[in-house]
Amino acid sequence: HIGMDFWCDAGTAVIAPLDGTIHSFQDNEGFGNYGPTIILEHIYNEKTFYTLYGHLSRQSLKNLAFGQIIEAGYKIGVLGSPKVNGDYAPHLHFQVIEDLQGFSGDYPGVVSKVDLDSYLKNCPDPELLLKLRG
Repeated sequence: HIGMDFWCDAGTAVIAPLDGTIHSFQDNEGFGNYGPTIILEHIYNEKTFYTLYGHLSRQSLKNLAFGQIIEAGYKIGVLGSPKVNGDYAPHLHFQVIEDLQGFSGDYPGVVSKVDLDSYLKNCPDPELLLKLRG
């Protein structure tokens, strides 16, 4: 698992932690998948990176547009129920990604042990951004 999970009730608001734009979004349907997912693109000190928000409600994908500007603190969606989020208990899968490697609206959040090192190099610990541990 290469992201950070936040276990909350379905319908809990998901807030953008920093300014960005909508890179992509899609409903990754099916058991064990993200369900509705949004990826934001961010530029900081001339470096581009991405944040992924998985397990959202289908309503979260309505009225989005590619390139739409999102300001820090903006409610980008709400958490989905198990029937739309891959059959998981409601939670947010949050992930920081340096290079999307051609993905759009999706990016692996769980990888095999063989591939773990390369994915961890591309997906830094979200704590570096969120600073939740003090």
